Amino acid sequence: MTAQTNISNSSNSATMPRRDTLVLWGGIIFSLIFTAIIWWTGQWLTSIPHYDDFGPSWYYWRLMEPTFWTRATAWGFYALHQVAFWGLIYYAQKKSLKYTTGLHKLNVIALGMNAFFILLHLVQSQIWYDGLAQDVSIWSSQASVVILLVWVLLMENSRRGLFFGKKVRFSNRINRFARTYHGYLFAWAIIYTFWYHPMEGTSGHLIGFFYMFLLLLQGSLMFTRVHLNKWWNVTLEVLVLVHGTLVAIMTGNELWPMFAFGFAGIFVITQMHGLGLSFRSRLLILIVFIASALFVYSDRGWVQLNEIIRIPLIEYLAVFLLAGIIAGGLWIARRFRRDKENIDQKPTFSPM
Repeated sequence: MTAQTNISNSSNSATMPRRDTLVLWGGIIFSLIFTAIIWWTGQWLTSIPHYDDFGPSWYYWRLMEPTFWTRATAWGFYALHQVAFWGLIYYAQKKSLKYTTGLHKLNVIALGMNAFFILLHLVQSQIWYDGLAQDVSIWSSQASVVILLVWVLLMENSRRGLFFGKKVRFSNRINRFARTYHGYLFAWAIIYTFWYHPMEGTSGHLIGFFYMFLLLLQGSLMFTRVHLNKWWNVTLEVLVLVHGTLVAIMTGNELWPMFAFGFAGIFVITQMHGLGLSFRSRLLILIVFIASALFVYSDRGWVQLNEIIRIPLIEYLAVFLLAGIIAGGLWIARRFRRDKENIDQKPTFSPM
């Protein structure tokens, strides 16, 4: 009877969905619902006056006359969110948590914490409106996301390669540093961008906040098996293609093909090679990419074809730049440590 019960329990546990996967899907549903809430509450922000739009370097959605409290709430809540998330990452690493198909207590805390700050940002936007955009350039927000994407390319090079499945031979120290400390960089990039924008109900804001919610969800599921799921991770990478392209189209930006084919090019060159796809599948994706580009640029003009390589060129060059910066920082740290050890070991003589 006991043996039959054990077999039955084993069979049930094998067919039951994993807890981390259930929480992932629950988080996606939460993200969709809260995005809808932002859209609905956005109607209460339409009466806020703004300066005219002065071009791509100008961020439109900020107050004409900021106050102490608009700045204090934006920067204060951002700092609390940032430090709290960094603290959770530090605690998780100090505890040497193992990857699990369930949830650590830390994951529950992270999920609740991020849900709280998401709600807090909604309230802050409705009462004080301004985000960090009042005091820092729009390029800082975009650069933070670019750095995140480039860091992923560097970190994943050891698993899927960088160019058509071929790995670039960076040193083990660089690879280990990128993997060990990626959480801190990602948390900064996501939370900084999250608090940069007020929770407006425009299509661009809605798409952007939904993307931020998914990235916060990914961070909250640290040290779970679903955090490492290759399909989920590449989905988060590719969503920047969807976000960038749709925002460009909705705002009337004629450079939408640069975003669409630029990020799609990175998928073809790098990202799809970590999914275990067959050669035939990868070849089909490449053919669809080339055919789509030819179709669009036959009408757009062949002189504009260089748009396709702009984003990949920037990101791949940035990978090598980032690797060089990490290598330089590690060399300085080793040199400083060596000099300190030499000073500590230097014999001392007492005066006669």
